[in-house]
Amino acid sequence: MTTLLHLDATARRRSISRELSAAFADAWRERHPEGGYRYRDLAADPVPFIGEAWTELCAAVLALPRTDPERLGELVRTSAQAAAWEIVAPLLTELLAADVVLIGTPMYNYSIPASLKAWLDQVTFPRMSLGHRRFVVTSARGGAYSPGAPKAAYDYQERFLRDFFAGHFAVIDTVFVHAELANSREDPALADRRAEHDESYARALVTARDLAAEY
Repeated sequence: MTTLLHLDATARRRSISRELSAAFADAWRERHPEGGYRYRDLAADPVPFIGEAWTELCAAVLALPRTDPERLGELVRTSAQAAAWEIVAPLLTELLAADVVLIGTPMYNYSIPASLKAWLDQVTFPRMSLGHRRFVVTSARGGAYSPGAPKAAYDYQERFLRDFFAGHFAVIDTVFVHAELANSREDPALADRRAEHDESYARALVTARDLAAEY
């Protein structure tokens, strides 16, 4: 049975990134009626930032020849580490159970929300390969950051996540679905680009649904 882990990171209850991730998730669940599905709202139920006890667990991992994420709990030695592990364990269990990881996220200040970064920090340990899992990121960006756009060089959202998944998890199958110029809905300075946004948004919805049929 294949399993989907669905994460949303935006602070907005009604948002484009949520709509895009929902489009993928709904289509995926239609295709896999018997599949496993786990949803986590990282904004409504935020993951705590890592603390010193987490770094101690991380240091213990470095002493091992390789990382077996399912046995990390065996490294716990102190009450503080036990408390840190209580936070990590359910997050890591969800991640390890997933065949597909879906992340809906906005671009905040050219990068990702702190809520998503906190989750990434909690579940990431040295030499922990997740190479057989597939990652899908659906995102909303206030401006235009696609190749060739004047601000393309400021896109630290896709660049960070792609490099993170490849560098830490050895994941090479990461697909991004972007809706751009979302701020044209609210910013008078971008009002003349609303049609571009509408086209980008509509295309992203179709892409998210179609992509789910391949996963």
